[in-house]
Amino acid sequence: MLFLVISTPRPERPSTLVDSRSHYWEWMRPLLDAGLARSVHARVGRGAVALFDVDSNTTLHRLMNEWADIIPAHFDVYPLLDEESAKAFLATQDRGRP
Repeated sequence: MLFLVISTPRPERPSTLVDSRSHYWEWMRPLLDAGLARSVHARVGRGAVALFDVDSNTTLHRLMNEWADIIPAHFDVYPLLDEESAKAFLATQDRGRP
């Protein structure tokens, strides 16, 4: 299950979060290595964007709670379809509709 997660940290001075931000990258590395995260990018200014590939909502919930423990933030979550799933879905659609 693919999920795009976009974080918007609380409005605190970035300089007060240097240690937390470093810890975030240390936390993320094993997730990337294991394939639970496909990619992660820092947002310009503040925040991050991560593409998670997890087996369940429960796993995503655990990861987001761990993330929020490191850097408290608001999260926008977007469920995604990979290319194969999107094509399979399109193949089931009635092509006669406008």
